[in-house]
Order: sequence, then C-alpha cells, then structure tokens
Amino acid sequence: MIRINVHEAKTHLSYYLTKLKKRGETIILCNRNQPIAEIRPLPSPLTGKRPIGLAKGQFSVPPAFFEPLPNDVLDAFSGKAT
Repeated sequence: MIRINVHEAKTHLSYYLTKLKKRGETIILCNRNQPIAEIRPLPSPLTGKRPIGLAKGQFSVPPAFFEPLPNDVLDAFSGKAT
C-alpha cells in the first residue's frame, strides 16, 4: 500500500498509475497526511466469449410474457398517455 499526498499524486500520476497496473498496488491518497481516498486497480476485463445457457433451468418464462401489451401501456410508451 502506497500513501501519497495530493500534490505528489498530481505531479507523478503516470508513475503511480503504472505501479497500480503492473503490481496491483493500492494507493491511499492523503490531504495533508490525512487519508481521504483509496485508489485500486480495476479487475482485467474478460477476454473470452460468455458461455450460453448459464441460467438454464433456474427460471421459466410464463406464456403471458408473449401476449400483447394492454393499450394503456402501449400509449404510455408512445407518449399518448395522459
């Protein structure tokens, strides 16, 4: 964990962001040596394709889902509702 003051962070931000990215460090940002924020790296994004069917069998779609919407709901979507 790295503790730095705001002035140091503004002056050398690129350097500290590199440390965050490469080593997974956490930075405690301080104002006059008083901690005010924590800066952590984000998890790396997934690069592979998402598998299909992860929720298979966990829920079912009722037949009413496929029925037409009532006219008042359709009017609300089109801006005709009062």
